[in-house]
Order: sequence, then structure tokens, then C-alpha cells
Amino acid sequence: MSATKMSTTPILEVKAVSRYFGKFRALNNVSVSFQPGELTAIIGPNGAGKSTFFNVISGGVPPSEGQVWYEGRDITRMAPHDFARNGIAKSFQITNVFKQLSAHENVRVALQMGVARFELLRPRDAYGELIDKADALLERVGLTSSRNKPAGDLAHGQQRSLEVAMALACDPKLLLMDEPTAGMSPQETTVMMDLIRQLAQERTVILVEHKMKLVMNLCNRLIVLHHGELLAEGTPDEIRNNSEVKRVYLGKS
Repeated sequence: MSATKMSTTPILEVKAVSRYFGKFRALNNVSVSFQPGELTAIIGPNGAGKSTFFNVISGGVPPSEGQVWYEGRDITRMAPHDFARNGIAKSFQITNVFKQLSAHENVRVALQMGVARFELLRPRDAYGELIDKADALLERVGLTSSRNKPAGDLAHGQQRSLEVAMALACDPKLLLMDEPTAGMSPQETTVMMDLIRQLAQERTVILVEHKMKLVMNLCNRLIVLHHGELLAEGTPDEIRNNSEVKRVYLGKS
């Protein structure tokens, strides 16, 4: 676990957040905080509000009520494109890569966005340092051998790993991952879980996931949502033994 875990200031705080879509209440008065260095999963049955929660904390949609704070600063209305500049990266449930570009080019573009957002067409040899960094990130996620393959030709699990490499391009303090193993085979899932464990040694990681069995042995803290409300939070053992969680979730898994 990262040494930053010793900090007493939450890296992320969700304060009395609600989100409405018309008359439908997707989140209702959710308050929860995340400490630096933690590997946390947001879990719950279908319709629990997990996706809405992810979209709120990642800047995809603003809360209808309440606030989101990052490192002691209110980021509730921060533009989504400013998240990476402030040390927050996100990986989505639906793979978001440039399928016609090679794996290496995908990561290099992500790196270029951090240093020269409006100069993406500069000559390739002007980015020697970025090329090396892209190679290092590909190695980090186990894609060195696929460096020159078009992203669209990669297996689904490899595309998800590539997206993680792109998210790491901004060297985030906080990595948000929306169902990182969605659509993966058991083997691909094992590879992704190992990668997440490694990443969590260096930064705070928050997963949104519906596979409780998967996160029980992966995360050191779980947040359980149900019908858009905070049902429970605690260690895997505490959640496993929580009577309310058993009633609404475990009994149906």
C-alpha cells in the first residue's frame, strides 16, 4: 500500500450527493470519503446507482445536489477535460481507444495530450521522450509484444489494458475504473486483477464493479450502494457479514 495512506485528508469526498434524471432519483444523499492509497470498490446489484456514481465522481455528469471534493478542493463543477490535469484519470466500461492506431500510437497520443494538447501533428521524431514513455507504459500493462498492432486487432482484454495505459499517461494520483473486467474471459480477468493490484501500490484506485466475489479478494474497502443510497461500507469481512448486504445483495448473487 502506498505511503500516502498515512495522510488524514481524504483524496476524494462525496458530500450529500443526489442525482436526478427527470423524476427518477438515481442517487440519494450519498456521502462517502476515500483515503489516499486505498483500493476501493463501489458495488451493488443492478440498478443500485453505480454507473451514475462513477459519472458523478469522474465529472461525466454534475450532481443535482451535493458536492464532490478532491484533495480538499471543490471540483463539483470542474470541466471533465480538467480532471487529468489535476491528477484524476478514468477508464470506462466501454473500451475507448483509437482502433485504427497502433497500441503505441494510442498511448503516445495520450501522452501528447498532456504536454502539447494542440500540437498533435508535430513530427514523430520530435517526441523521442514520449515514445520511450509510451513503451514503458505498454510494458507496464503487458502489451510490449503488441506495440505495433492496430488497437482494433487486439483482444478485448488487451484493449482494456491499453486503455489503462492511456489513463496512466497523466501519472494520476487517483485512478477511476468503471467495471474494468466487463466482457472479459476468466483468464483476461485474472490478468486485469493482477494489474489493478500493482497499480494500487502507487496510487488510489476506485473501481465500480458488480462482481462481488471478484472484489472481495482484491480490495481493502468496499462501498455498497442499493437503490441509489449508501447501504454499507467497510472491509471485505465487514461487508461479507453485514446482514443488510446479505439481504439485498449476497442472497441474489
